[in-house]
Amino acid sequence: MDRLDHLEHLDRHLVDELTQVARETIREELRQQTRKQRRRAALYAASGTLALYAGAALALALGLVLSLGLPDWAAALITAVVLGAAAYVLRGAARPSASRPNAEREGTVVGGTAPGTPPGGTGPAGYPPAPPVAPGVGTGNGPVGTSAPASAESEEQRHRGR
Repeated sequence: MDRLDHLEHLDRHLVDELTQVARETIREELRQQTRKQRRRAALYAASGTLALYAGAALALALGLVLSLGLPDWAAALITAVVLGAAAYVLRGAARPSASRPNAEREGTVVGGTAPGTPPGGTGPAGYPPAPPVAPGVGTGNGPVGTSAPASAESEEQRHRGR
């Protein structure tokens, strides 16, 4: 018995050690992935900030060009209207409108088209279609998943008939 207790203690120790190594490995992998994602997010934020400043400079340039032939207030007003119209167009492009039916968007898949149903009546990617009800449910054919429990007599008669 002492030998079995000693082996059981070694097994527990081994399992604990393996668990600790697995945890440390996973933590290190997650740290590396997080570092990469953090760097990418910082680059996207910097890109967005620079794009905002570029847009402001473009709006300023448009206003200055218009102010050459118009009063300053009119140039600023026209610039604001142009920027508002651009924002409205971009908002419309980003949001689905009521004029586009949902049926067109339901069949689309990011990166291409949805896989078609192959000939033979099987479902997408060769999987057979799912039955509407699980097999054996509500049929009363067997003890598993039946709507009525099988009686002891019917089980006994079934075994005698074999």
